[in-house]
Amino acid sequence: MSFSIGSVGRSGGPGHAMRSLANEKEGKAFDPQVTLRLLAFLRPHTAKMALAFGLMLIASGLTLAVPYLMKVAIDGAIVAKDTASLGRISLLMGGAFLALYISTAGQRYLLSWVGQRVLATLRSRLVEHLQRLSLGYHDKHIIGVTISRVISDVSVINELLSQGLITLVGDVLVLVGTVVVMLTMSPRLALITFSVIPLMLIVTRVFSRHAKSAFRETRRSVAAIVGTLAEDLTGMRVIQAFAQEEETQRRFAKVNDANRTAHVGAMSLSFVFLPTMDFLGILSTAVVLWFGGRAVAADELTLGIVVAFLAYVSRFFQPVQEMSQLYTTMQQAMAGGERVLELLDTGPEVPEPETPLEMPPIRGRIELDRVHFSYTPETEVLHDVSLVIEPGQMVALVGPTGAGKSSIANLVGRYYDVTGGAVCIDGIDVRTVTQQSLRRQMGLVSQEPFLFPGTVADNIRFGRPDADMRDVESAARMSNAHDFIVDLPNGYATEIVEGGVNLSVGQRQLVCIARAVLADPRILVMDEATASVDTITEALIQEALDRLLSARTSVVIAHRLSTIRNADVICVIQDGKIVEKGRHEELLALDGVYRNLYERQFIGAEEES
Repeated sequence: MSFSIGSVGRSGGPGHAMRSLANEKEGKAFDPQVTLRLLAFLRPHTAKMALAFGLMLIASGLTLAVPYLMKVAIDGAIVAKDTASLGRISLLMGGAFLALYISTAGQRYLLSWVGQRVLATLRSRLVEHLQRLSLGYHDKHIIGVTISRVISDVSVINELLSQGLITLVGDVLVLVGTVVVMLTMSPRLALITFSVIPLMLIVTRVFSRHAKSAFRETRRSVAAIVGTLAEDLTGMRVIQAFAQEEETQRRFAKVNDANRTAHVGAMSLSFVFLPTMDFLGILSTAVVLWFGGRAVAADELTLGIVVAFLAYVSRFFQPVQEMSQLYTTMQQAMAGGERVLELLDTGPEVPEPETPLEMPPIRGRIELDRVHFSYTPETEVLHDVSLVIEPGQMVALVGPTGAGKSSIANLVGRYYDVTGGAVCIDGIDVRTVTQQSLRRQMGLVSQEPFLFPGTVADNIRFGRPDADMRDVESAARMSNAHDFIVDLPNGYATEIVEGGVNLSVGQRQLVCIARAVLADPRILVMDEATASVDTITEALIQEALDRLLSARTSVVIAHRLSTIRNADVICVIQDGKIVEKGRHEELLALDGVYRNLYERQFIGAEEES
């Protein structure tokens, strides 16, 4: 089971996430290395992509063939008044339109089918990789930004892989084919028609350049509005406590207005670009009508050629519009691809051993041998710490905030690696065994009880998914949770809402203790398990913990010293070192750091009483 103990400098928050998203770079329009790596996700669907590619070729060919059939019908059958030929050509055109419809529909279906599977595969791969990464990665990276990798970046990558590339090839084929056919039918009229191409290229270039900054600004504004909203919702209690609703609303309105302005600006570009391209298309049509009509009147061209030219002109500008919009998609996909691949290339800070061994059944002897540890190279948290915990012993870690208590517990579960020395369990260095085989035999009761969506029973059996209801109920009874659970609307089948808010903090803690009881760990870590509950609930939790600690090796991080009076060994941690060690009475007799901490709590409790 995976867990995090204490706070190890998790940075940021909604505002930080907002700034991180806002500062992200835009990708290149095309990056061959990134594209090749992303194309590997299409490999399992090669057959369907090949079929979609084939359908695209058919659709492109039919798109080019239909105007030519119109020319044949006009110049051949209609001019010659050959109704039989006209009927055959009409049937042929009808078949071409039907085939065009079927091939286009088939292509879209296959691309959507492949796209959804690539989307699911990419997201599954990312989530699987995120679970393999060490806690250090999650401590240093904003949750919101990580989620954006899995959701937003993967979506735009999928759009490029599943549809963008084939669409690009199809548009190029139609564009090149149209130019070739028009030049073949009438080079002079084709060159006159192509006179608008420089204007078209200029418009497309200007649009692409401005669209790049405009769409980047919309992404920044969206990040700002999401970050501000998340920050305000998280701090709603503080906002209301200080009666700052109006000021908060003004701040949100400012960000909201910026978001609206950015989107209006981006949409305005599209509203200008698309009509401009339509105007150029109409201009090309007028050019064909004027010069082509004069050529027909002079018997230099046939009417069928002019009609075909008019049809080809309408088909000429559609690929151009699609490719200009695809440019922005490719740019976003390249940026998203870089970020996703960077995440997938990130290795765990706590790697598995090169020749991994399974941790044998644990007896429970823990030894820290001259341990040094730091979360960052600049600051060492633990300095030359040595400690031996015998099987079945309860060892309490006490001391001021930031002294290194949680760091010791993190090292025992190998959520981080020591920077010096070694941590051994039953004489085995934890770095030589697989992390899962080690953690399956460990348990945690944390200060902030966390429950997953699902029923109460599902949360209790989280560490043992195959446990039956009899075992679940037995664990709940041992943890003093059974009585309140049966009083819930649906008992053990009661659904836990997000964050477990339909249970009190104390009830959530009792469920977490039941979870640990059912998992039956040989080593148990308790991180200030009674720090956030009332006195009555604390008594219930303490009684349940006494049962849970029986015959198990336990490492207890304690804030309330009254809860660890019966510990076999109490270690006082200060500035990353064990400065005092012994039983409760022995440490009081030393008249040192522990006695000072105890008297402060005792005097505080007396004054509160």
